[in-house]
Formats: sequence, structure tokens, C-alpha cells
Amino acid sequence: MATSEQRRRERRLVLFILIFLFPILAVAIVGGYGFLVWILQMIFGPPGPPA
Repeated sequence: MATSEQRRRERRLVLFILIFLFPILAVAIVGGYGFLVWILQMIFGPPGPPA
């Protein structure tokens, strides 16, 4: 049986993950993808039909 201290710790961990970790990871993933696209466009040129 889980003690009240364990439940409190688990609740704090879940709140930390939901409030801090997931948003930080989302921003990092989207920002990293945007950076990758930017670098690839500098190397291979912008998308679209050939000029």
C-alpha cells in the first residue's frame, strides 16, 4: 500500500512533468525541426518549382 508521502511525491512528479517537462520538450522539438528545415533550405534552396 502506498503511503501518503509516496502519493505526495508522485503527485508532485506528475505535475512537474505536465507543467514543465512536456512544454519544454515540445518547444525544443518544434524549434529543432524549424532549425533543421532552415539549415536544409540554406543548403538545398527553398521549396518550389525549379526556376
